[in-house]
Amino acid sequence: MLRRKLPAIDPAIAPEQGYTRDGQPLSYNRAPAADIAPWIARLYVTRVAAPADYTLSCGLFNDTAMLRIQTEGDWSADTGDGTRRLGHAALFFGPQSRRMPVSVTGSFTSVGLALRPGACTAMQGPRVGDFVDRLISTSAVAMPSERFLAMLDPDAPGEEWLLQLEQQFRHRIEQMGCPPPDPVTVRFETISYRDPSTTVSDAARECGVDRRTLERVVNRDFGMPPKQVLRRARALDMASYLRGVADSDEADEIALRYYDESHLIHEFTELFGMSPSQFVKRPQPILTLALESRQARRLEALNRLQPGQIRPWE
Repeated sequence: MLRRKLPAIDPAIAPEQGYTRDGQPLSYNRAPAADIAPWIARLYVTRVAAPADYTLSCGLFNDTAMLRIQTEGDWSADTGDGTRRLGHAALFFGPQSRRMPVSVTGSFTSVGLALRPGACTAMQGPRVGDFVDRLISTSAVAMPSERFLAMLDPDAPGEEWLLQLEQQFRHRIEQMGCPPPDPVTVRFETISYRDPSTTVSDAARECGVDRRTLERVVNRDFGMPPKQVLRRARALDMASYLRGVADSDEADEIALRYYDESHLIHEFTELFGMSPSQFVKRPQPILTLALESRQARRLEALNRLQPGQIRPWE
């Protein structure tokens, strides 16, 4: 396993939610209320103070569709549609197939939630496959941007924002009578968290369907083929370990998912745009926030961590 000697984040930026034991930034993120948990994976609030002329260059890499409300900061993102410049906005991000370079100038606040695979299908929302590595205003997917921006009182605590977001989605789910996501999708999501080195054929057998059916369902609900979903999950777990936001007891297991070091370097570089050693040496505050939230969700989904329990990296 690669050694981790993480650089300290620039003291010019200060995350409100504090740091991990390795000095990496934290957001406030939590599991959703039980009644909407079949559709919502995670909710988060990130507030970071920085000088007005300070530009932070980093990246994002999320494995689910996301709703992100940016209330502060001048953002830029290199998407599948080219470079997008964003200010005060409510945005729908499709799942990502690789690291998306982003930058932000000044202090920033971001509030949002991750949708579970299959939630967009169940809620009659956008086809996630059409938005891989892309982002658009929420207004384009029947969720008026102005409503989300107006409902967040800038002086309210972050938890109040998340409760309001939950209520918005609860109302939509109840009003439309949305069914939960496909059981095959739910099972495959768990497999990707537990054993991303499994074969697609073995995953299909565990899901109780043939391979062709699994590929159809996963393409629909994840936006990409099952093999690509598993490769991404494997790389995201490795990245979480390298950034110090994974359970260290899993270190050997995470490493053994790769045949050898060359396999790791090749696959990681393809998805993150840099080698694992470069990834360790380069500060990654925004990406680390996303990885930490995903890893908390993963451990809770696998019943290795209870919601609200202190996380291994804290």
